[in-house]
Amino acid sequence: MNNENDTKRPVALVTGAGRGIGLGIARCLAATGHDIAVCDLHEEKAVAAAMNELRQAGAGVLYSRTDVTDAAARERMLAAIRERFGCLNVLVNNAGVAPKVRADILEATEESFARLIGINLQGPYFLTQAVARWLIEQKAADPGFHGAIVNISSISATVASVSRGDYCVSKAGVSMATKLWAARMGEYDIPVYEVRPGIIKTDMTHAVQEKYDRLIEQGLCVQSRWGYPEDVGQAVAALVGGAFAYSSGQVVMVDGGMSLPRL
Repeated sequence: MNNENDTKRPVALVTGAGRGIGLGIARCLAATGHDIAVCDLHEEKAVAAAMNELRQAGAGVLYSRTDVTDAAARERMLAAIRERFGCLNVLVNNAGVAPKVRADILEATEESFARLIGINLQGPYFLTQAVARWLIEQKAADPGFHGAIVNISSISATVASVSRGDYCVSKAGVSMATKLWAARMGEYDIPVYEVRPGIIKTDMTHAVQEKYDRLIEQGLCVQSRWGYPEDVGQAVAALVGGAFAYSSGQVVMVDGGMSLPRL
């Protein structure tokens, strides 16, 4: 490996980090001393400004245009990360999509269900498998190695929305995947966490902004505002930074108190 690629900084792979919540996470991890591997589907020129922003924050940046549902593409991405940085400390499974059409579960299609399960659950699950093997390899070589895995799910993991059941089921699966990987990685002292965002202002929620502006004003959340990508990013940075080192398998809610039962 060339000297220019040598680094003592921890390296984080953040999927879906070309924009939105993923970019917010990448910004926070860059600010806390991580080099960043960004996985997304956009052409590199479309995310150039965002990648330059991360570099200006002091991070080494590798952009990989990768479909998380493609096993061979995932392997190529991890090989590129190994070539560039020589290590990987953190995986943040953030990439995800909403259904193209919100449809009542009495009318929803199998095609939409398969698409969301593939992107939101199956792809991240097997990316986690590949990364977990690499983290174990690094831990065996260096007992002082610190690694972590964070899954970004959604309040939809537990809050039923009958107009997008496929999304809810995929995020519930992510929640169980977190428990499974936390249980499996425990013997290697590699924590696995779930961050569960609420109403976050991104491109994905732009189409329903007026609806949620009104609901937030009417008291939907304890904290009467939208969440922002950096709210999620700060939670991820705290988790991978070791602030919750004895809490593997736990869920961190980033929803402004939306899920808090109230009378």
